[in-house]
Amino acid sequence: MALQHTSLHHLLTPLLSSFRNVPLASTAFKMATTTAKRSFSSTPSLSRREKGPQKDQRIQLIRYHMQHPRTPRPLKLSRMRALRHWTIHRAWMLARRKRAENEENELQRMYQSMHSAMEELRNLDLPGKKDSGRLYRIALEKKGIFGHGGVPIEYARAQTDTPAKEPWNHGWTR
Repeated sequence: MALQHTSLHHLLTPLLSSFRNVPLASTAFKMATTTAKRSFSSTPSLSRREKGPQKDQRIQLIRYHMQHPRTPRPLKLSRMRALRHWTIHRAWMLARRKRAENEENELQRMYQSMHSAMEELRNLDLPGKKDSGRLYRIALEKKGIFGHGGVPIEYARAQTDTPAKEPWNHGWTR
């Protein structure tokens, strides 16, 4: 739906601007007499332009970037250059995929190693004893890792959807 709206907007914008520039019947005679005196121009002279209220520059920038996306021009390559470009691109994508798979395998190996170590701790003591799984429980305790009376970093600041007004307080000291 949004894509149709933008394409429709791009089609209608020149049409609407041409209608805005068409003079009304009462001013057509005045415009015809003044156009004979000056050279042809599709824009009204600066003296005739109405100076309305100043528009918010932020809104203008948003409209500009919404209506004029900066898309790079398509590459115009010969057949051999296109083939070389495609080959290099595919090789680069394969190298990236291979590196990502290696990283994923390494993380999986580390996870499996931690999981098996925790299982060993859990099954180290014989079941039925009072202290069965004691090392496992100690390994999972989080005493002292946040400092004395510390708080996990996730709870140090209220979680918000937007960043703070001041990202970093450089003047803060302990």
